[in-house]
Amino acid sequence: MDYHRCMTMISAPRAAMSLASNGAVADDVALSSAAALFRSFGEPSRLAIVSHLALGEHNVRDLTEHLGLAQSTVSAHLRCLLDCGMVTVRAVGRSSVFALAASGELLDFLAAAERLLAATGDAVQLCPTYGDGSRSSAEPRP
Repeated sequence: MDYHRCMTMISAPRAAMSLASNGAVADDVALSSAAALFRSFGEPSRLAIVSHLALGEHNVRDLTEHLGLAQSTVSAHLRCLLDCGMVTVRAVGRSSVFALAASGELLDFLAAAERLLAATGDAVQLCPTYGDGSRSSAEPRP
């Protein structure tokens, strides 16, 4: 993925709001890649699958049983994660076994997201566009 070579996540917001040293605006491709990365985790079922794969390799049947999701749902989300490069797949007999790709970086990313949610008091839940309008079990904000 070219994103990591073009721009880091930390510099992306600053670069998007200002001109680069050569006067060019931030790389649209890098920003689009970052947005696609976040969208790839934008479905709770996909996050559940990723969290489960953090425990180790699983096939679709195992994920279906462990997560209580329909086989078609698990397969569709795994296809999305595979297309986004977030998981890998290998054949074992007649089944496919899935694992996290770049698991260290992916787990660091998810841990950073959890820290951000904790730091903001889960305020994203109240976002009229992306939240569900409710507060999590965290204490209410003043």
